[in-house]
Amino acid sequence: MTKPGDPGHATATREEATARVTAPAAGAVTDAALPRHPMTLRRRLLVIVAALLVAVSAVIGIATVAIFHGASVARLDTDLGEALSRAEVGISEQPPGFPGDPSAEPGLILNVPGQAAGTLAALVPDEGEATAGYITERGRVLPLPGELTGSLAAVPVDGEPHSIDVPQLGDYRALATVRPEWDGVAIVLALPMADLNAQTTQLAWTVALVALAGLAVALAIGSAVVRRALSPLADVTATAQRVSELPLDRGDVALAERVPVDDERTEVGRLGTAFNRMLGHVASALSAREQSEQKVRRFVADASHELRTPLASIRGYAELTRLHGGELPPDVVHAIGRIESESVRMTELVEDLLLLARLDEGRELAALSVDLRQLVVDAVGDAQAAAPDHDWRVVVLDDPVTVIGDASRLHQVLGNLLANARVHTPEGTKVVVRLQRVTDAARDRVRLTVTDDGPGIDADVGEDLFERFVRGDASRSRRAGSTGLGLAIVRAVVEAHRGTVAVETEPGRTEFTVDLPV
Repeated sequence: MTKPGDPGHATATREEATARVTAPAAGAVTDAALPRHPMTLRRRLLVIVAALLVAVSAVIGIATVAIFHGASVARLDTDLGEALSRAEVGISEQPPGFPGDPSAEPGLILNVPGQAAGTLAALVPDEGEATAGYITERGRVLPLPGELTGSLAAVPVDGEPHSIDVPQLGDYRALATVRPEWDGVAIVLALPMADLNAQTTQLAWTVALVALAGLAVALAIGSAVVRRALSPLADVTATAQRVSELPLDRGDVALAERVPVDDERTEVGRLGTAFNRMLGHVASALSAREQSEQKVRRFVADASHELRTPLASIRGYAELTRLHGGELPPDVVHAIGRIESESVRMTELVEDLLLLARLDEGRELAALSVDLRQLVVDAVGDAQAAAPDHDWRVVVLDDPVTVIGDASRLHQVLGNLLANARVHTPEGTKVVVRLQRVTDAARDRVRLTVTDDGPGIDADVGEDLFERFVRGDASRSRRAGSTGLGLAIVRAVVEAHRGTVAVETEPGRTEFTVDLPV
């Protein structure tokens, strides 16, 4: 541990300050956090083709330029050897002692027939300064300045051509030679490489431009070919998109969508065939499921309809027995009362099952003008009479709120929601029913909310709350007997009116929201 005043304390303080400065701020967007758009298959293929074309063009271009440059240098070396041969012939025509004579000048070996313009020549003795000259474009022979002679004097005397850089003049190809009879004086001849370098550069640019033009044409043609080759994949995607938008959750499903397949021998053709086969299997499975569900719905509807008559008879006989004038034992009176109450409960269950079966079959509801404002006031009044120990509140608009629907079924929706709040919350719970209009970019709709400040709904039940025979946990129930069909009926009736229903719950607050189109 370091203390203030210690040397280590200052170091630690500087390190902490550096860490604070270099640490990224909370919520800062880093490069790693930026989203990266995935590359499509078409673009990936084009990139691969372009990379291969660039690589092949680069190899061919570099090889072509290198071979051309090497051949040009070889031709220049041949010309250089011929120029040196002509210079030796010129030396043989000079007075005896040349070029060992100290007064000898390079111009004497340049004034030889056949020497090209731009040729450089130098006489390099073992001791003393070298002298050099050159042939102008007009064929005149002039002495080369002394500061430029050093490049020629540095050429190795090995009988091999060498590339040198002569200041102010450019690149040259030079050859140096010496003979025993020349008294140690070396003769250096150099030919300019300006034309050779210009031709090499021009060839390199030509190859590059032709390669770029070829790359552009290849990419254009390749893009069309790849697009045409991948068009069946686009058909598969479009078909899958159309299938994903079909209502497959209920009703008789007809999957007539299929992918057109040109050739099953190709990879894309096999994919389209497999996709069509999968759609066929899905259609068969959905048809089988729908037939099974239709049988179940028909059975439930028929059973519920058939049970209504015996239940009504049981209830009627129980009431008739209870109204009998004679004296009955207390246990018989109690048993008849239980029979009557259970027959009533079972009748309600049968009616609910029959209603759900009819809604599942898609039977049309009444399409009349319904004033939801009056319906809310009446339903809350009924709930207040049934549970005066709850705090009931109503928030509605001053003007009537009208929708097209079945008034009795909508009243049943609100009644089930209020009964749910009444049964599953303790005494003194505040229940607020709010009716309002909601307008957004999608559509205009009426929103009905039922909010209570009860204990809330268990999270494990919340996801399946609108399923059939699902009951809330014990924390929201004060008495048994719930069939678990109330909220299922709410969802079925609301969806039959082309609306939606949702629930938001947490400890101390539960809110059911019903949206109906205007």
